[in-house]
Amino acid sequence: MGQKVHPYGFRLGVNQDWRTRWYAEKNYTRFLLDDLKLRRVVEQRCVGGAVARVEIERPGDETHLTLYSARPGILIGRGGQNVEILKSDLEKVSGDKIRLTVREVEHPELEALLVARSIAERLEERIPFRRAMRQAAFRTLQSGAKGIKIKCSGRLGGLEIARSETLRQGQMPLHKLRANIDYGLVEAHTVMGRIGVKVWIYKGDIIPEMKEKNATAETGEVPQGT
Repeated sequence: MGQKVHPYGFRLGVNQDWRTRWYAEKNYTRFLLDDLKLRRVVEQRCVGGAVARVEIERPGDETHLTLYSARPGILIGRGGQNVEILKSDLEKVSGDKIRLTVREVEHPELEALLVARSIAERLEERIPFRRAMRQAAFRTLQSGAKGIKIKCSGRLGGLEIARSETLRQGQMPLHKLRANIDYGLVEAHTVMGRIGVKVWIYKGDIIPEMKEKNATAETGEVPQGT
């Protein structure tokens, strides 16, 4: 099951939080379709902005979008011109007032979606896939990751029959719930067809704090049996 369950959805509520946070009883379907449209517009308009993820919140009548980008300067533009254009496009699609926030990603080599996108761009430039995979894995491990797994599927090397190539370096505990694993999927559009690039990055374990320790620290009581 570990190979078929999404690493992000598998850990929701354990060490991962929802990337879309709102609650609705009557307008659930409309809000869900609006979220899909907004994410599609961001994906199309912010190609050079290196957007790692998009978070959506709906407090009240407004819609808050937070974009995490490795190139916030390109995304914002000179004098905030690009952000205003993007904001107007999002408001046309959604029909609601949108508050847009751009935050910088400190370590883009540890974001699986950005790593997969960089590999896909190199494949579109006709760089050998094994070299692109090895270089991406080296940069990610140098940035502090504990493990990485890269899988490319399609007509690799221009061959007639599609196949898959996988590169593993370091640790990759897909079944451990407390493992902090980031996942990204990007398609490379080449002359020979589409090549799918999947990236898993293991950043370490997230150990939740014990409630008993927190309670004793607040009250100052000594637990029984000590």
